Amino acid sequence: MRRLTITTLAAGLLLALTACSNDPAAPTVSKTSSSPEPVATTSSSSPSPTARDTTYKLGETAKVTTDDATFTVTALAYTQPVKGPQPPDPATQGGDVWATVEAKVCSVSGITLTVTQFPWSLAYTDGTVVKVTGSTGGDLPKPEFPMDQPVTNGRCIKGKIPFPVMNNTRPDRVVYAPEALSATPIEWTVPKQ
Repeated sequence: MRRLTITTLAAGLLLALTACSNDPAAPTVSKTSSSPEPVATTSSSSPSPTARDTTYKLGETAKVTTDDATFTVTALAYTQPVKGPQPPDPATQGGDVWATVEAKVCSVSGITLTVTQFPWSLAYTDGTVVKVTGSTGGDLPKPEFPMDQPVTNGRCIKGKIPFPVMNNTRPDRVVYAPEALSATPIEWTVPKQ
């Protein structure tokens, strides 16, 4: 069985396909709604989208189509602060409180997806990016978004992804950027309090 893995490597984010063609087409990203209106389409024959083309409100769903799979992805909510195992250490983890993004990924068709927390990050207006720590278990907010979880067609995975953040600032955007979407990451605007 072929699998589409949405994960990261130490060097960066990776959307690994276990069965790749020599010349894959770029993925298509579109907003799902009652009137399916494309938000961003990237291919060799169309211009690349602007950042505004792939920005959503929290709760809005993006539909992604690659050569091997179609799936949907949603940042449902952003919460700051949240109760965690203990406050993060700013010196080692970069933040003094925990925040969470509640995320959902659904496999629509094609090969089996494998989802993880690593393609998710928080972006700030000053250019700062906060990535996931990879911490799981213990007293982290539940339900947790899983690490390396297969998702078959018609199934969804949903959970909370923890981030160590500074209490006195809020991110501007939640970003979903596996390697296949590196040219056009999907972003959700975080409301100002």
